[in-house]
Amino acid sequence: MTLDFLGSLQRTQMCGELRPEDSGKDVVLMGWVNRRRDHGNLIFLDVRDRSGITQVVLDKEVSAEAHAKAEAARSEFVVAVKGNVRRRGAGLDNPNMATGEIEVVATELLLLNEAKTPPFSPAEDAIANEEVRLKYRYLDLRRVEMQKNFKMRHDVARAIRNYLSDAGFLEIETPFMTRSTPEGARDYLVPSRVHGGQFYALPQSPQIFKQILMISGFDKYFQIARCFRDEDLRADRQPEFTQIDLEMTFPQQELVFRTVEGFLAAAFATAGITLSGSFVQMTYDEAIRQYGIDKPDMRLPAMVDLTDLLTPELRETLKIEQALPVLGFVIPNAGGLSGTERKKLLSEVRGSFGDCGLDLLDVERLKTNETFAPLAEAIEAKMSGAASDLSIVVTPKLGTPEKWNYDPQWIYKRVGALRLELAKKYADKHKLFEQTGTAADYKFLWVTDFPMYEWDEEAKVWNAAHHPFTSPHEEDIKAGRLTNDKGAVRALAYDIVLNGTELGSGSIRIHRQDVQAEIFRSLGMSDAEAKERFGFFLDALEYGTPPHGGIALGLDRIVMILAGATSLREVIAFPKTAKAIDLMVDAPTPVSEQQMKELSLRTVVRS
Repeated sequence: MTLDFLGSLQRTQMCGELRPEDSGKDVVLMGWVNRRRDHGNLIFLDVRDRSGITQVVLDKEVSAEAHAKAEAARSEFVVAVKGNVRRRGAGLDNPNMATGEIEVVATELLLLNEAKTPPFSPAEDAIANEEVRLKYRYLDLRRVEMQKNFKMRHDVARAIRNYLSDAGFLEIETPFMTRSTPEGARDYLVPSRVHGGQFYALPQSPQIFKQILMISGFDKYFQIARCFRDEDLRADRQPEFTQIDLEMTFPQQELVFRTVEGFLAAAFATAGITLSGSFVQMTYDEAIRQYGIDKPDMRLPAMVDLTDLLTPELRETLKIEQALPVLGFVIPNAGGLSGTERKKLLSEVRGSFGDCGLDLLDVERLKTNETFAPLAEAIEAKMSGAASDLSIVVTPKLGTPEKWNYDPQWIYKRVGALRLELAKKYADKHKLFEQTGTAADYKFLWVTDFPMYEWDEEAKVWNAAHHPFTSPHEEDIKAGRLTNDKGAVRALAYDIVLNGTELGSGSIRIHRQDVQAEIFRSLGMSDAEAKERFGFFLDALEYGTPPHGGIALGLDRIVMILAGATSLREVIAFPKTAKAIDLMVDAPTPVSEQQMKELSLRTVVRS
């Protein structure tokens, strides 16, 4: 096959731009052949670029040469078309295409490059085999859905950048190669050739650097930053990710909240979603008690505490532990089960409890017992579920306190997990999370006052629940809880949550060297160790550090939710698999012995 050269030919229009008002216009289009249909003297090529698709007609009577070239064209060939725009014939419009009312009658066709038969067609709406998609990512990214996702990602990032710039924030880049710091996950390490046996770390976040920028007097910083974490992957996690990182001086929590709500409104507006008003706020303790999780999905009703409805006598009769709460929840539209279906569901749920000390209270059976019927009625009244809803009541079995170590939060968390599990089970069938294309689809929430510390039962130590640069509540410092009652210390930390997904975390930071040193000591870090790891930062805190705070939100997660995708891989151009492998470039790979020698490294294979 003889291919053509582009020469001086220039594109006049993108493929998705032409409309009926362009009829009669001479145009030049360039792109890929999406589909080809041969009707003898007429050949139709759907030509695609990132803006959309235009139908091109190759009429043998108009240009025999162009028609002959179209006979050789196949899907994914790269072509240039010169021609004239016309309205399609009566009844031939395609309402599924933005350009469906017009077509281009070609006078010239250039075949700029040919293509092998691809393992899948970019014209397909969905490709089941994700590994094949990732191996041939350059083909996958040609698909209309993927092109749409990355246009959305660009628009969202631009809107956020513009909003923060207009609000007086300066975009400042921080280093990719730094030192290892505790951020809650393993670092990716980079060996130094010049300093044998020593390593840089890729940043899990720009945390320390953005705090130093506040010490440096920049007042308001932001960055759309690349970050890296060597951790196990899942649908909403990748080893390298992008976050919207910001920090400001002299803030209260509310100032951070208003800033984030502002740039999220600007970002969602690019997708035609109008957000208005401030987001709901609740404390960590409220979130656990109402939803059993610190990132509640507010599209589902909260749990209901039914404890006060059960007298000690009723608890004893029903074999319910006296000291622990009884909780109920409702799954909208998932009711109406037959007796057989209800028994099967209750059996499955009981099976999921194992021996954790929980059981179900069968409200339907209570109704048939004269003694318990009033209790059943009171439970239903308090839960406020409709007949079309599925109502579940969970009780702690007799003897549960020993099993649960008298920690009622465990029950809230376990029941909260069951609530989400059942919601997912019935989501598709009962359209629980059906999208309406409006702001009502997006339930934002600020969760505040997280615990400052969390107990590691295996290591028998207290760890920082967020990171060690988070400020405790002032009253908890004054009360001496940092040393006397770590479990009661609240952090000035906050998360922004959307539809059950954590979008980001932030906090008001520690700006005093004495408090920062005390926090390090409370985490079991000696002064010498703190000096070795963070000496530069502790020194900086002594040179007039202003109060400051900030937050970081996952750009990938925001775009994923807006795109209606179920995995970050749909909105990251070149993602890794669940095993952290890049199938397209075949990474990671071994390196040569010479490279290892230059880096003072050798490989030890673990058995």
